[in-house]
Amino acid sequence: MDVEDRLLGMIESFLFLMGDEGLSRPQLAALTGRDEDEIEKALDRLLTSYEERLNSGITLRVFGGSYRLVTKVEFADDMKRLLENPSPKSMTQASLEVLAIIAYKQPVTRVEIDDLRGVKSEGPIHTLIAKGYIMEKGRSEGTGRAILYGTTDLFLDRFGLQSIADLPPLLHQEEDETEDADLFMTRFQEAFSMEEEGGTDF
Repeated sequence: MDVEDRLLGMIESFLFLMGDEGLSRPQLAALTGRDEDEIEKALDRLLTSYEERLNSGITLRVFGGSYRLVTKVEFADDMKRLLENPSPKSMTQASLEVLAIIAYKQPVTRVEIDDLRGVKSEGPIHTLIAKGYIMEKGRSEGTGRAILYGTTDLFLDRFGLQSIADLPPLLHQEEDETEDADLFMTRFQEAFSMEEEGGTDF
């Protein structure tokens, strides 16, 4: 692998990990140790590669100065089928944990989710966005203006809720915001288990 191919691979990896938050040219330059002119050329080359490859379902886009990997427009109908027919039962434990935290704590940043779970949450967040259960709800007011996540109308529909106010109460919930993540998830599952008995399609 030559130096330029390695740079493209690094940029692609960083953008994949950052998901919908993306990275700016200065951030990519700092992460790769290259100057911004080199980064811009590499991004152009990466974009060209994605656009020329008919067997690639992703491409590169810039939003507000941040570069992100996104699905190509021509696959929109295929993505729509996935979003219209998500299966809550197919979600991993990690995705359920993240969905529980977002549902009850929204709007919430990824850092806040990570802090509560004790592990990184990029993967589950990407999964939940792809399934249409969560979406961006703006930016926080703090340093860096992190993305705020919240649930979608599809989440309400799939979980049989009219609004977020209809979420089942967490059993024996304490006021302590630093409560153990496992206990938090157990309460979420217990709450929806009770809803299942009442006929909710979970």
